[in-house]
Amino acid sequence: MNMKKGDNPSGKVANTLVEFLEVAITMVVFLKGFYPSAAFERMRYMNVVVQRARHPELRDYIHFSASGLLPFIEKGLVERVAVIFFSNDNVPVERFIFKLTINPSSAASVEESQLEFRLRSFLVKLSASKSLVKPLPPNCRWEVTAYLRSLPEVGSSKEGELWIPTDTKQWMKPPVITPVKSLNSEPLCLQLYLEHPCLSETQPCQEAQ
Repeated sequence: MNMKKGDNPSGKVANTLVEFLEVAITMVVFLKGFYPSAAFERMRYMNVVVQRARHPELRDYIHFSASGLLPFIEKGLVERVAVIFFSNDNVPVERFIFKLTINPSSAASVEESQLEFRLRSFLVKLSASKSLVKPLPPNCRWEVTAYLRSLPEVGSSKEGELWIPTDTKQWMKPPVITPVKSLNSEPLCLQLYLEHPCLSETQPCQEAQ
């Protein structure tokens, strides 16, 4: 989880954010009870007790999903990172959304310890958010999806090879949004909130008699 931090101030902020996302995504999956609790182990990160996946494939998927975002976050292309849970017919039933913006002009003025202190509150809030989540339907699945502000330029770089375009279905009506935590401070603005489909989308239509 220890990534090399370069001399670019925006890069340092992006590295810290990517490390945070890796931990936060793991906590979301743990919070949902998608896997048995024995599939995770406790560890400390930013002086907070968090969860780490024991299974190598699960741990690697989360790690490479987060680390694969680094070049796009550094370029300011990433608008949202979502942990999406799907029903067995591939319809989203819940989204954990991390909405982010980095201001490069003020990145050099923030100490890493200050940034970690601000992000720590998200991890504390996540660990106490069990009451916010809804039970998952049987035979569901989940994935990590990134929403970009614009498509990256096509080049010789391999930085985007871990990410593929998504065919995730969209809800027909605006979702029900539940705020969880927000940070509005230089150089990082970050919001965490839940999205659920509105009630009319979760109930089948009844035919007129």
